[in-house]
Amino acid sequence: LLIQELHEECACYRSCSANNELKWLWDCAKRHLLKSEGRPVKGANEWGERWREEEWKTEQNAKRTFTSATHSRKPTQLLPPTLKMAAPFMEKLAEYLDSPEPAVRLILSVLLGYPFALVYRWLFFHQSTTVIHLFHTFSGLALAIFNFVLAAKVDGKDGHVCSDKLYLSDGLSLDYYDGGKDPTKLSGDQKKSALTSTPSLLEVFGFSYYYGGFLVGPQFTLRSYQKLVSKEMSDVPGMPPNSVLPALKRFCLGLVALAIFTIGGPRYPDSYYLTDEFEAQPFWYRCVYILLWVKINLYKYISCWLITEGVCILSGLGYNDKNENGEHQWDSCANVRVWLFETTPLFTGTINSFNIITNNWVAKHVFKRLRFLGNKLVSQMFTLLFLAIWHGLHSGYLICFSMEFLIVNVEKQTQSLVRDSPLLTAITQSPLYPLLYVVQQTIHWLFMGYSLVPFCLFTYDKWLKVYYSVYFCGHIFFLAALLVLPYLRKVLVPRKRGSLFASICAGLK
Repeated sequence: LLIQELHEECACYRSCSANNELKWLWDCAKRHLLKSEGRPVKGANEWGERWREEEWKTEQNAKRTFTSATHSRKPTQLLPPTLKMAAPFMEKLAEYLDSPEPAVRLILSVLLGYPFALVYRWLFFHQSTTVIHLFHTFSGLALAIFNFVLAAKVDGKDGHVCSDKLYLSDGLSLDYYDGGKDPTKLSGDQKKSALTSTPSLLEVFGFSYYYGGFLVGPQFTLRSYQKLVSKEMSDVPGMPPNSVLPALKRFCLGLVALAIFTIGGPRYPDSYYLTDEFEAQPFWYRCVYILLWVKINLYKYISCWLITEGVCILSGLGYNDKNENGEHQWDSCANVRVWLFETTPLFTGTINSFNIITNNWVAKHVFKRLRFLGNKLVSQMFTLLFLAIWHGLHSGYLICFSMEFLIVNVEKQTQSLVRDSPLLTAITQSPLYPLLYVVQQTIHWLFMGYSLVPFCLFTYDKWLKVYYSVYFCGHIFFLAALLVLPYLRKVLVPRKRGSLFASICAGLK
């Protein structure tokens, strides 16, 4: 009854979202109860000012809406009635699954790649290249409409689809540029992807909207796509590939990863970092939360990559010739090495097993083209800077990739120290190694999560709050290690006998 009574009072706030309206009603209800009990209402004047401000905003919004009514229709209002019905259905499905609607649309779109791949194998494999390009173009556009036109809500985060398309377009431009250079000046990878002729517009459309990589990757070259449509990407040239079983394996593994994220993701959300409850927790709890959060939330990406890899394998794009044993390989579109990802205690191991194709793309098109700088460390720094700017202009990206630069270089120095020190080498080969492995994994995943916190929270006011709560432990740990490692090398690495005498002799010669 109280809510009904207040609903008319809050009519001016109905133009806002339902959640804000309910919050406003709840706040008004609290004020009403406090007044009825004769208790003072905190900030009464502030409430009145906010109320008048909201009334003024509502009037201004109504005027703008009235004057631009013909330009304010939603995309769904321009669609046929049969397509409009998809929006409320997806809202109900997302509510039933207790998941954001964009996430539900994305995973359904990724799964739709399998029917598209089967249709391609059964109906279009033996068709002309023009027909195949049209099929790939319209199937990708259908996924685009489903995700971006029919969607009732839009996620506020940066668009990874745009990022993937930019990877494809920039890679296409560089491959075309390499095709006009002297082949003797190209690396092995550049020779494989170089384009010696100008592709047609329809070919570029089919390449860009291919259903196996349109939304979440993997990225691939136009040369690979040309081999696909020319029926070369098969263990039986000219015939559909025998790839159903390898595709099914990746699909099932992707479902396992998706189940882990579906169960664990809601327990460890990004939003918890910004709550007072997280700040009230002890230091050790915050660190453990970061460790578990990153481990579980990375399965969100792994699940999508594994499922889309299965789509690519099913259509033939994942074919990668034979290995040394003469066995057919289907890892051309592999974006994650699951076993290495799960078992490596090294940061470089995780980097080499996660988002593989993007890392290879950056190495080929950015890092190797910076050879003219004459310094690998500088080339690495500029490559990571490129990745940070590529993802967006948020400060969180810069912090994340600067931490990667610091951690990777500290880890390389540590590995070199362990190799050169007889004492440390003996410890790694002793029965104590299982305990050392557990310590390594703890440090590895704790600071992997520490580095990815700003990547996921974007803005400095958010990630800085989390870093303050854990006392910048990641920066302190690795900066201290960077300063201490040279002194440890002097203590733990024995000097070679005769090195001084050898240097004197070399100088005399």
